Amino acid sequence: MRIHLDYNATTPVAPPVLHAMLPYFSVVFGNAGSIHSEGQRARGAVDAARESVAALLGAKSSEIVFTSGGTEADNLAIFGALRAASALKTGTAGKHMVTTSIEHHAVLNSCQELEREGISVTYVPVGRSGVVDPEDIRRALRAETVLISVMHANNELGTIQPIEKIGKIAAEANICFHSDAVQSAGKLPLNVNALNVDLLSISAHKIHGPKGVGALYVRSGTPLEPQFHGGHHERDRRPGTENVAGIVGLGRAADLMRQRFSDGQSSRIAKLRDKLEEGLLRAIPFVWVNGDKARRVPNTTNLTFPAAGGEALCIALDLQGIACSTGAACSSGAVEPSHVLLAIGLTPDEARSTLRLSLGYSTTSEEIDRSIAMIPGVVERLRALSPHSAVAAR
Repeated sequence: MRIHLDYNATTPVAPPVLHAMLPYFSVVFGNAGSIHSEGQRARGAVDAARESVAALLGAKSSEIVFTSGGTEADNLAIFGALRAASALKTGTAGKHMVTTSIEHHAVLNSCQELEREGISVTYVPVGRSGVVDPEDIRRALRAETVLISVMHANNELGTIQPIEKIGKIAAEANICFHSDAVQSAGKLPLNVNALNVDLLSISAHKIHGPKGVGALYVRSGTPLEPQFHGGHHERDRRPGTENVAGIVGLGRAADLMRQRFSDGQSSRIAKLRDKLEEGLLRAIPFVWVNGDKARRVPNTTNLTFPAAGGEALCIALDLQGIACSTGAACSSGAVEPSHVLLAIGLTPDEARSTLRLSLGYSTTSEEIDRSIAMIPGVVERLRALSPHSAVAAR
């Protein structure tokens, strides 16, 4: 049996989620915008899912906007908030935002596009811990700052950012605050009021829902400019015929995540993650964990294996039946070092020799034991083939 250690990339659709979705592909096929009975059944399902997502986030149902996923939610938050603020202000106001150097590309690439449009963006650095200092965010603010965007949990390191403190800073300065919570939803309890956020993004396929659907929380009264135009769906914030089956799946997944918090599943996963991490650190010399070990989501570890290339490790482990990911992104046949790992001070070679191992609710202790038994041998073989095999202790 294969071992899946890449749950941060995606999760399997949970059976109750699939069961809830199936009728909306066939017998309950109405358009949620239609006034007849078939349409109203679909509308009822969308409304029920909206309530479920709102409950997961501690929000009001009217504050939930359904999207095609986390990337669209991030784009709608960033472009929508900035363009709404720019339209409301004159002069230099509305021309600056603050983010961090370790954001997901859905945020970073949006910021780079805004820079091409003339918006100024400050990328606040992080230290070796992979956690941003809220006071560095405060120091980056300007009179013309209208948006702060800081992720809740980093997708590579798992490190949890001090969102509550940053939110207070944003509120004191009357600045809109967005957080990408794609990697914290389902792993940490979320409450938008406790987090002090105005906008928050989630994605269904990270919480055992379907791919192609997500949501953006928009605090009541937060100005937001729609990013494309059509009908009056989602309270005029995101036009387009609703993906009813996908939305139903997201709603059911949200219900399951709330149940798993009450069942103590996060604590079980954290113990398995620690067991895996400690087993590998004992069995393999010259290995280290990246990021703050105390402030991270319970399912994630990020490990550097010097002189054992991450891509080669991934391929070799895949052949052994273990699915995991590297700390690098493949593009056009070339492996570029992860911007996150470079941001916390790793060299390009170290960043290219890093694995992210992420567990899920179906991970078992037996799978962790098998992984601890198999991974050291793969690392040893790759190091023996490496021209940099004489690794030195960090």
